[in-house]
Amino acid sequence: MHGKFVAYYRVSTEKQGKSGLGIEAQQHSVRQFLNGGDWELLAEFTEIETGKNDDRPQLERAMNECRLTGATLVIAKIDRLSRNAAFLIGLKDAGISFVAADMPGANQMTIGIMALVAQQEREAISQRTKEALAAAKARGVKLGGYRGGPMVNGKAGTEALQQKAAAFRASVRPLVTELHDQGMSQRQIAAELDRRSVRTPRGGKWTAKAVAAVLAAA
Repeated sequence: MHGKFVAYYRVSTEKQGKSGLGIEAQQHSVRQFLNGGDWELLAEFTEIETGKNDDRPQLERAMNECRLTGATLVIAKIDRLSRNAAFLIGLKDAGISFVAADMPGANQMTIGIMALVAQQEREAISQRTKEALAAAKARGVKLGGYRGGPMVNGKAGTEALQQKAAAFRASVRPLVTELHDQGMSQRQIAAELDRRSVRTPRGGKWTAKAVAAVLAAA
């Protein structure tokens, strides 16, 4: 393999996450897959799934790192994706390149088909829930009332260039903040961002002043 990669691992319980069980095997799988080429593993993210929680913050961080650096997302295991609609749809819509260590032939079409199947199942569950609620209402069961939808901010936006700059600062802020919390100076953070090949809005080198602007916008 050649190029830049960001690895994403998943374990099913907090106990596995703390003990390293499962993670080490996935790390080994990724390195074996990449071995033999001119490659660089920029970062690794581990998701600890609990129950049926659909939140995938580490997946989002991994995909964001790929968007910022142009790296390819490498997944250790793809065997359970067909049961995880959030994971599937996130990969399908991310607009990034990815590869699976245990299924090198998987591609955007593979994920797209799996996502459609998972989405169909979600819609079927939703329809069954609606039918059950309708049946309960017909029996005289009092159901909860409408609580309103999300609030919409109708305030006019700023100019397109300012919006683009703000969006970029928001995308890179988690990484900059993490490095800052580790005790790095703004100059050190700039050097680390360059080392990781994180892009600036204009494609240039990072400076302490640019890092300060990202931190100030937090």
